[in-house]
Amino acid sequence: MHVLRSLVLGAALSLSASVASAQAYNMTLSGASPSGFWTMIGVGVDSVMKAAHPGSTITYQTSGGGLANVGLLDQGKVELGLAHDAELRIAADGGKPFSKPIRSLRAIAALYDWAPMQMIVSKKFADTHGIRTFEDIAAKKPPLRIALNKRGNITEYVAVKMLNAIGVDLKDIEKWGGAVIYAASDEQGDLMKDKRIDMFANGTFVRTNFILQAGNSVELVLLPVSEAVVKRVSSELGVKPFLIKAGSYEWQPQDVTTVALSASLVVNEKMDDKIAYDLARALHQHLDKLRAVHGSFKSMPTELLVSQNVIPYHKGAEKYYREAGLIK
Repeated sequence: MHVLRSLVLGAALSLSASVASAQAYNMTLSGASPSGFWTMIGVGVDSVMKAAHPGSTITYQTSGGGLANVGLLDQGKVELGLAHDAELRIAADGGKPFSKPIRSLRAIAALYDWAPMQMIVSKKFADTHGIRTFEDIAAKKPPLRIALNKRGNITEYVAVKMLNAIGVDLKDIEKWGGAVIYAASDEQGDLMKDKRIDMFANGTFVRTNFILQAGNSVELVLLPVSEAVVKRVSSELGVKPFLIKAGSYEWQPQDVTTVALSASLVVNEKMDDKIAYDLARALHQHLDKLRAVHGSFKSMPTELLVSQNVIPYHKGAEKYYREAGLIK
């Protein structure tokens, strides 16, 4: 009788565990534009959860981007959101547009860390004004027509902070006879091709199409950023040092140092521990689904998932990563 009861109990526990692991989830992931790169991440997260928990659906929702997602997560209006490291630092510090520090955010996983800030100048302008490094802009004070991303975009924010780090204010550029233009990435490429700007500063993947197209029309130079500026901006914004290897572009013969934006899957600290655990486990065990969404993800290392250090990881996700041996 005892043996039979043990068998029955064991079968019941096994069934319970099977049912638990087969639980389907329906959640909303807040990203950015309806057709941008983060949309593909949404597809990847949906594929990961379907593989781990059949019947699950992760619905991608458009938003104003990472800062908007911080607000939605803090208010409990969505379950999942994407945000850059710099946006998470702004939120944690209570910087604009937030009226106070946001402490409710928790990370599930870092998803990429290879979107470097690229300071690209036309070769003709660089040669005319003796611009060889990013810092030379402050020293030479040229009549620079520079394009930044649209106001409110995190890459525009980081670009301004990088300029500030070399002692340049946007008003200085205008005083020198230059101009500051705000334009989305593709528009920046068109402006460069049409010779209506001398430089653009943007945080995007190496060999992104708009940069390649601009380089096919105009000779370009990728400016290196000094170690001092890299350290200062990394410390201030939570971004990371990055090396763009020589030859990444046909017109870039040397290694170039800069900083890079990272992005993470973020939740509210109130999320149930089991859900956070299952999210982390699904991403780890089905990382191939995420690697398939974009060429830049092809060689994504597993360790990247636990590399985020701006906000705490959700304790459910942390529990899984400890069990999996990814963190101690």
